[in-house]
Amino acid sequence: MEPMPHLLIVDDDERIRELLARYLKRNGFLISAARDAAHARRLLAGLEFDLLVLDVMMPGEDGLSLTRSLRETMQTPILLLTARDETSDRIAGLEAGADDYLAKPFEPKELLLRINAILRRMPEPEQVKAAPKVLTMGEVRYDIDRGEMWEGEATVRLTGTEVQLMRIFSAHPNEPLTRNRLVEELGRGAGKDGQAQERAVDVPPAPQDRGRPQAAALPADRARRRLYAGARLRRAKVRLVAALRVCAIAARRSGTEPRSCLPVLVFGD
Repeated sequence: MEPMPHLLIVDDDERIRELLARYLKRNGFLISAARDAAHARRLLAGLEFDLLVLDVMMPGEDGLSLTRSLRETMQTPILLLTARDETSDRIAGLEAGADDYLAKPFEPKELLLRINAILRRMPEPEQVKAAPKVLTMGEVRYDIDRGEMWEGEATVRLTGTEVQLMRIFSAHPNEPLTRNRLVEELGRGAGKDGQAQERAVDVPPAPQDRGRPQAAALPADRARRRLYAGARLRRAKVRLVAALRVCAIAARRSGTEPRSCLPVLVFGD
């Protein structure tokens, strides 16, 4: 069920305000009323309206002045009501920014038809697409909210750090992520364990590769960080492929090249 359009009626004549409010409410509108421009501004500061019905001849700030002022900051449709029916008056109202102009006295039915005509011309608000809760690529599925991954019907067990990494990748589609960026994202909220996150993004060598000698020419710290690419791929195959597939889906949906979202792994000197 669509929400009722919310109208603001601004008129210094209480009788006219009440008559219009009752009539428009019976025809499916939500109505707020103001007795003058100052009262209207207070309502506009805290509420959103689909259309404003303003009387031109009001004490203090009149409808034309209020219309000009409102047009500087908002595009809400405005329909002016006035006892003046001269062509110059209608031109002045439209030049001030009004969408329509109705001379008094008028039939309530005509006011209703003009209001509906203005609202029909207004563009539909853009619907914000909700981000998918489950990302799918082939047989691999990843539930963002639950932090779970499946390959077909089989559950892929993820460590706590891997769950965090997958959420980071899912939250940054079409964006290269450096190793330092991943460390920073993982370290947020880690408290005393924040320093431990620096090595968490590295994939340790497989058991059969442990103990292999590092290159003697490399400095000790660089040798310690060097990982054998083949062992790393064998150990992280399912998880890495899944992460890249998730990135590829996000990239295609945003209309960019899939390769632009691949994380950039930086191995410092």
